[in-house]
Amino acid sequence: MWTIPNILTVARLALLPVMIALFFLPFSWAAWTCLGLYALGSISDFLDGWIARRYNQHSEFGAMMDPISDKIFVVTIMLMLVAVGRIDGLMVLSVVVIIVREFTVSGLREYLGPKGIKMPVTKLAKWKTTLQMVALGFLIVGPFVPLALWAGNGALLGAAALTVMTGWGYLKAGLDHIKKMA
Repeated sequence: MWTIPNILTVARLALLPVMIALFFLPFSWAAWTCLGLYALGSISDFLDGWIARRYNQHSEFGAMMDPISDKIFVVTIMLMLVAVGRIDGLMVLSVVVIIVREFTVSGLREYLGPKGIKMPVTKLAKWKTTLQMVALGFLIVGPFVPLALWAGNGALLGAAALTVMTGWGYLKAGLDHIKKMA
């Protein structure tokens, strides 16, 4: 069970309490440290899957926990940013769209997976994740970097647009599979 990918997955969650504590401190060093931990967590999201594939370290625990860890990590950061107003007004809709899509696609995968139907991650979805990660990074240090809030919110809008596009694609594919099973 304690493979490198699984350790990375659990470590991503373990970063959150420290990140939360740092995030709410009113000091630039705390924001930069939080950004560093966020970057580590984001990189671990890529590395755990890559290492599992490259070194054949797949496990049931990792297959179950990695997507859950990813969602908890990203949703927590988004909610922190909303809580302090770095994402506000209509931009909160971007967060809602992203969260709804994440859980909808995860639900479809959970439902279809045991039936032998895979819904692989698309290239566009990888771009969405990358843009989302960049957006959140800018927003974490927003008050301490000129134009970071603007850049972060712009990237978040782009991520939300890609979220709608990829979410629709996954939803359509999932519903097509469900219709075929009926």
